[in-house]
Amino acid sequence: MTDKKPKRPRDPNQLAKLMVDIASGEEEEAEETKLQKRAAKGGKKGGKARAKALTPAQRSEIASIAAQARWKKKD
Repeated sequence: MTDKKPKRPRDPNQLAKLMVDIASGEEEEAEETKLQKRAAKGGKKGGKARAKALTPAQRSEIASIAAQARWKKKD
C-alpha cells in the first residue's frame, strides 16, 4: 500500500520534457497522497466538529485555560 510519488528526473533536459508533457496533457502528474489532501483541507475534521458542538461559554472557558497555561511562569 505504497502511494509513492514518482521522482522527478534529475537531468534538466528530461525534467523540461516532463514539464512540457504535463502542461500539454500528454502525461498526468502524480496524484496527491491522502496525507497531502488532508493537509490541504486543514487537517482532520475533529476540531471543527468539536467547536460546533461546544457552546460559546464552553469555548471561552477552554480558551481562557489555554491562555493561562501559555502565560504561566515557569519556575
